[in-house]
Amino acid sequence: MNVLLYSKHLNPEQKETIRFFINALSQKKAFQIWATGHFYEYLKVNQLISDDICLFEEGDDLKAIGIRMVLTLGGDGTVLSAVEIVKDSGIPILGVNMGRLGFLTTADTGKITRLIDVLDREAFKVEKRTLLSLESNLPIFNGIQYALNDFTILKRDTSSMITIHTYINGEFLNSYWADGIILCTPTGSTGYSLSCGGPIVFPNSETFVLTPVAPHNLNVRPLVIPDTSILSFEVESRTENVLCTLDARYETIRNNYQLAVKKADFSIHLVQLNDRSFLHNMRDKLRWGLDTRNRG
Repeated sequence: MNVLLYSKHLNPEQKETIRFFINALSQKKAFQIWATGHFYEYLKVNQLISDDICLFEEGDDLKAIGIRMVLTLGGDGTVLSAVEIVKDSGIPILGVNMGRLGFLTTADTGKITRLIDVLDREAFKVEKRTLLSLESNLPIFNGIQYALNDFTILKRDTSSMITIHTYINGEFLNSYWADGIILCTPTGSTGYSLSCGGPIVFPNSETFVLTPVAPHNLNVRPLVIPDTSILSFEVESRTENVLCTLDARYETIRNNYQLAVKKADFSIHLVQLNDRSFLHNMRDKLRWGLDTRNRG
C-alpha cells in the first residue's frame, strides 16, 4: 500500500515519536512510504529519513503514483489542510493526533504499533464527509473554494459589528447584526460553531448549521438547514475590509462581494478505526459520562 505522510508544524519534542512511527511503518513491507515536500525536509533535517521514503512534490498526482491513503501527523488543522492535497481524488485521510483535542484525528500516537497493524490488515472503515463549496462574483481563494469544516464572514480586529444579509434558496432569511456568521458542515459542528453555541450534528445528518457570532439581537439563534440549500450573503461594514474564511484559510473582502455557499459535488473520505465511533469521540473529547464532582 502506498501511503503519503503529511504534516504542517511539529514540535521538537515530537521528534522521537515521529522516528518511532517512521521505523514501525517501514518495518511493514506492505507499505511504500511517501512524504510531502515540507515534511520530507523535516525528516531530512532531523535525520529521520530512510532510503525507502519517496518525495511527493507539489503538483504530483496522487492517483498516478498510486497513493491509497494520506496519513496526517498533527491536529485537526493538519487534516483540514490535507484536504487541499486530496481534493476530489477520493483518497481517504487518516489523522494521527499529535495535537490537543482532535475531533478529526482518530488515532493516537500512544498506540502506533497497533495502528500500523490495523492499517496492514485494512481493519478500518471509511466515512464520507460533506464539503462546502463557495461561489463569488469576484475572484477569491485562488480557485480552491471548498471547506470541510466551515465558511465564515467575520469583522476584523476591534472594528464595529457588521451586517450580513442572508438568503436561503433566494428567499430572504435575516439580516444578522453581529461580529460574524458561521456556516458549517456536520463535521465542522464540533469546531468554531460549537464554541459560539451551535449544536453538535452527527456526520451523516445531511444538514448545515448557520451560527451567528456575538449577534446584536439576542433572539437570534443557530439554525439547522438541509444541505441541499444554497445560502447567499451580502455584507455591509463601516470599515473597508471584512474577513472571509474557508477552514483555516482566509481572505479579505469588501462590501461589493456577493457570496453563495452550497454542498460541494464531491466528498472527503475520512478513515475511522473500528473501535472509534462518533459517540466514542464525543464521550472521550468532551468528557461526557464522567462524574468530575468532588475530585481534587
